[in-house]
Amino acid sequence: MPTARLVLPQGRRRRTRVWRVMRALYRDTAALWSEFRLPILAFVLLLFGGGWLYGELMTLAGYARPPFQHLPYYILEMMVLQPPPVAEVPTQLYLIIFWYIVPVLAIFIVGRGAADFVRLFFDRSERRNAWEEAVASTYRNHVIILGVGHVGLRVARALVSMGFDVVAIDQKMKPATDDELAALGVPVINNDGRNPQALEQAGLRYAQSFVACTSSDQTNLEVIMRARDLNPDIRIVARMWDDTYAKQMKQFMGVDAVHSASDLAAPVFAGAAVGVEITQTLQVAGVEYSMIRLQVEPGSFLDGGTIGSLQDANDMDIVLHGHDDTFDVEPKGDIAVHGGDTLVLFARHDRVIDIVTRNQKTRKLK
Repeated sequence: MPTARLVLPQGRRRRTRVWRVMRALYRDTAALWSEFRLPILAFVLLLFGGGWLYGELMTLAGYARPPFQHLPYYILEMMVLQPPPVAEVPTQLYLIIFWYIVPVLAIFIVGRGAADFVRLFFDRSERRNAWEEAVASTYRNHVIILGVGHVGLRVARALVSMGFDVVAIDQKMKPATDDELAALGVPVINNDGRNPQALEQAGLRYAQSFVACTSSDQTNLEVIMRARDLNPDIRIVARMWDDTYAKQMKQFMGVDAVHSASDLAAPVFAGAAVGVEITQTLQVAGVEYSMIRLQVEPGSFLDGGTIGSLQDANDMDIVLHGHDDTFDVEPKGDIAVHGGDTLVLFARHDRVIDIVTRNQKTRKLK
């Protein structure tokens, strides 16, 4: 079965995982602090301010002043309804009131979120979305993929395998896809891509490319407009079902490439039908080029020629020649080609079509 493989230069070396995790930890902790700073500050004030006040009240009641470093611990004991180590239970009303009011204040502060801060600080899994956003915020020169369905997931796999950093945006994702992206180290922004905040969370301003892969042309179009507005220099690639919009998108919205799944699959199916493997056509300076792999049919115009003569006569480049179990890359011009050999050719697309046609077997009518 013919297959198509994307070949690109290796991406920039990915930053060390330790550096990225530390930076993400800092950003996530900063977000936690922003969310819970009031109860945390209240807790600290009660711990140290209350400790100081308790020391003053103890001195006022005639007790020996406890060491200052012990006072916060005494407050902690009061918070959990444990009396501090004093010689006797005080009889002064203001000390009794203080003993009773500290646990009430502690319950109020904990209820406002101080305990949640401690729990979430040590267990980031409960705030996975926020953690993923923190990780994404550390990326630079990365690729953003909108929509990680069948197509988007395969794009993510290919980019990660080439060493590129990837951030995904998807509002509803299958658990299996989520698990695979986690294994690939791809942070996911769980948000609607049409929301500018989602693009900001994915680091659009610092990304090198944006790939719109949802199955909705309208969604892709809307998000591309927002992406171009937020980052005028970003490279944009779009998946579209309706080819009539492709030209307008390239011309008026600065989209670098517009593809549909049917366009990408068509050359593979066409090649399989005639027994050749054909890549997606490339366009250079307005001229289309293709590379194919085919098997030389016995008796065709290729059978019996040499590499050099076939290249000169057919305006093509033979980049690989296979005979039996031997394969030569950039074969010499004097090597003979025989029926059953494998050739990999590169030529203008119209020449490729002519070569494939002339290489086919001719079936006689019965």
